[in-house]
Amino acid sequence: MRFRNPVITTLLLTCLSASPVPSATAGPAVTAVIKDAGTVQLGNTTYRLDGIDAPAVDQLCIDEHADVWSCGMEARDQLTKLIDGKPVHCDDIGLDPSFKKRRLGVCKIEGDPTSLSQVLVQKGYALNLEGSATGRFKPDEATAKDNRAGLWKGCFVAPRDFRTDRKDGALLGNACPANRDTQIRDALFPADLPMPASCNIKGKYAVRARVTGNIGIYHLQACRSYPGLGNPDRWFCSEEDAQAAGFRRAYNCRPPKNK
Repeated sequence: MRFRNPVITTLLLTCLSASPVPSATAGPAVTAVIKDAGTVQLGNTTYRLDGIDAPAVDQLCIDEHADVWSCGMEARDQLTKLIDGKPVHCDDIGLDPSFKKRRLGVCKIEGDPTSLSQVLVQKGYALNLEGSATGRFKPDEATAKDNRAGLWKGCFVAPRDFRTDRKDGALLGNACPANRDTQIRDALFPADLPMPASCNIKGKYAVRARVTGNIGIYHLQACRSYPGLGNPDRWFCSEEDAQAAGFRRAYNCRPPKNK
């Protein structure tokens, strides 16, 4: 016969049932500006949606018919349709460790208990972020994959692999034939990456950028280097987007010093 202390049993059950969650500060519900599928701006604060890896606007994927499509733009459009102008509030859970000018947020449409992060994963337009607080969206990702939803209908690389130019990253999705590996990778990382609408800042990966802790250099239309820079590796919609991706501004973009 086993004897249990009822007080200890109650404490143990309480501890086991409690899920670890980051401390958060709730914000007011306001109109959101959607920057990409994983980033929203509320007022003067930009939040990266917590717990997910979402495509940048310039990422390309392959659909179920083996055609290239602008999955990054589609993912952003899906988030825009999901919000549909409704007020959004974000629980601020701290600085974004990858870019100090942004915050991490658990963001929801006012009146909806499900986070935008979870809905995007359910729809197949974002991945569960491994190593996040609880890996809490893994079941949603598995269901989206089984249903061939969103990105999963074709073939793609994880958004973080695209952002870091990891051309040998794992191919994901339900239409990645092994005998077409080279052709698929050439399509996902083309030499001439098409410019998304209204995103005309050019980015080039550069070893010399590592001196300043960056992975590349971005060039504005006003830069002397802009016209002659062909085949950019990335396209950005704003300087903040470029900086958040680890790119620094080209030195010839800086205004002349006053004499």
